Amino acid sequence: MSNWKLINKTCIYDGTFEGLLTIVFDSYASKTLPQKIVSSNNYIDNFLDNTITIKTDYEKSQRIFDGIVKNICKDALYNSYYAFLADDKDKEINILKYLCDGFDIGPEINNKITISYVFRVINLRRKALSECHKLKGLLRFREVGDNLCYASIHPDNNILEPLGKHFINRLPTMQFIIHDKNRDLCFIYNGKEYRIINSKNITIPSFSTDEITYQNLWKLFFNTIAIRERTNPRCQMQFMPKKYWKDLIEEP
Repeated sequence: MSNWKLINKTCIYDGTFEGLLTIVFDSYASKTLPQKIVSSNNYIDNFLDNTITIKTDYEKSQRIFDGIVKNICKDALYNSYYAFLADDKDKEINILKYLCDGFDIGPEINNKITISYVFRVINLRRKALSECHKLKGLLRFREVGDNLCYASIHPDNNILEPLGKHFINRLPTMQFIIHDKNRDLCFIYNGKEYRIINSKNITIPSFSTDEITYQNLWKLFFNTIAIRERTNPRCQMQFMPKKYWKDLIEEP
């Protein structure tokens, strides 16, 4: 990318993966790299930045999406998507450089981990995937209505969509809500399709009577089998990080 031109611009986009792919399209076509890329939700206006607002173009983003699979590899698409979900302030510019370089050199881009942005994208993918994998086994659904269940999570990364899709495959006939309390987002599945909406726009139903009964029974069982004299919080945190405790029924 040595022949690319670095321009003194801060790209502001809508914070979607399609919006980022639109920036990739424009950058690759013009062979230019912006100084920064920032989501409009996170951008704080200041007089030092020379900003340009990029409107999401779904035709451009689809061309880049297809082009990644065709001209780089599927792994590059997964790397980019999960890196995008990671909580990192520089993820967009690293993904942009990774993809633009990938279009020039092909699948070999994933072997060039000595390049800082390649190494960063691959590590961000691992970070997001690792947390998503943990929550697939940890997430606790609780009954809030007839065939409607609710679960709350506090993830470091924005993994609500892949996590929700996992449970659609596991529980295709059950209606459920997964609530990301760190981002005020809800993944809502009605048994046919899903939506992700701001949790401030909905009212979460109360737990059903049966749910409260079973929760009390589980807490009673949990406390009965516990040996208080051998309680070891430090050991507990090694197996179950404390940040996840708030979403457990049997919170220690």
